[in-house]
Amino acid sequence: MSKFTEKAVVGLSGAGLGLDELVRQAARQVIQQAIEAELAELLERFTNVKTLHGQRAVVRNGYLPEREVLTAAGPIPVRVPKVRDRSGSGVKFNSSIVPPYVRKSPRVSAALPWLYLKGVSTGDIGEALRVLLGEDAKGLSANVVSRLKAQWAEEHAAWSRRDLSKSCYVYWWVDGIHTGLRSENSDGQCLLVIIGVKPDGSKERVAIGDGYRETKASWLELLLDLKVRGLQAGPLMAVGDGAMGFWAALEEVFPATRGQRCWFHKMGNVLNALPKSQQARAKADMQAIWMAATRADAYAAFDRFVSIHAAKYPKATETLKKDRESLLAFYDFPAEHWQHLRTTNAIESTFATVRHRTTRTRNCVSRPTFLGLAFKLIEEAEKTWRRINGPEKIKLLLEGIPFKDGEPVQDDRPVQQKLAA
Repeated sequence: MSKFTEKAVVGLSGAGLGLDELVRQAARQVIQQAIEAELAELLERFTNVKTLHGQRAVVRNGYLPEREVLTAAGPIPVRVPKVRDRSGSGVKFNSSIVPPYVRKSPRVSAALPWLYLKGVSTGDIGEALRVLLGEDAKGLSANVVSRLKAQWAEEHAAWSRRDLSKSCYVYWWVDGIHTGLRSENSDGQCLLVIIGVKPDGSKERVAIGDGYRETKASWLELLLDLKVRGLQAGPLMAVGDGAMGFWAALEEVFPATRGQRCWFHKMGNVLNALPKSQQARAKADMQAIWMAATRADAYAAFDRFVSIHAAKYPKATETLKKDRESLLAFYDFPAEHWQHLRTTNAIESTFATVRHRTTRTRNCVSRPTFLGLAFKLIEEAEKTWRRINGPEKIKLLLEGIPFKDGEPVQDDRPVQQKLAA
């Protein structure tokens, strides 16, 4: 047991407190110690700074008024110390753990849009958090939540006006997402989301807009806006399902971008056209296509699937055949990237907890609120996104080196063979 843990247990034991209160008091001690450590570091940096009389210029100067910060452990009282700068150079102490004016931890703030998208109304969010954090949770009235939603809408609007003249994307994942929220203008409103991969392999939000269902006109407006704000070119490849108007819009705005159909969506469409007794075998047969090591092997597996199922289930095979080439476009890109390019999982996983689950009758929202909620949800998800595999291969793509079956080629030979020769 560490000295701090031992001290905390001794200080709290025997007090007749419940478990929740013990947790909160221990959390308060940890937070206060961390703040004091931050202050000590600041004072140490200015140890050698003296006044004309030889005194230390930067010294402690009491505390700011105590305030409560709402955390996942409940409301925690904190006391942030102050410093006095005798040199007049303006040195101040601002804790990074508890910044000025912060009343809620980032974790609690992130929970608010999630709760709303799950179907919890504005008036019930405070009650829901009190169940999670205890009856002492404060500052989450319906009015406060309404102000937060307005703030999220403003943040989304500002983000949607950002300059894109220096932006470059290698890949896009694209999807139209029906959250179940009912807009004040339409029941057919859906989110139009684009997530991109930058030249260093990291992912970021590209666009979060809305439209009526997933029409070409809606996507065209979104893509043209990206171009107006300075985006010079589209990505090398865009990944999406086949039911969107996105592809027709992409052809008009960024015609050089290759298209890759999402295998997750395609497999669902094919299996829906088959009886349940045949679905397990058909799923394995389709997996053999997109898991093939080369395009030639994929073609062979493709033809085998059609020959097995065409006679009895022509609708299923036609559904697969119509997107044959766009389903196999990933073979012209690095093999390390294939698992990222076969599906729109980057977007699907972000919205897995909210897709089709919200309460339509209770949550009729304005368009700015609708977009602001999605913006905050994706902003939180972005913190956990990792770079794609093989980011070093992106340099070859941007240099224009072609790939065949996942390997770079020059003079119609794989680069490895040419080096060996």
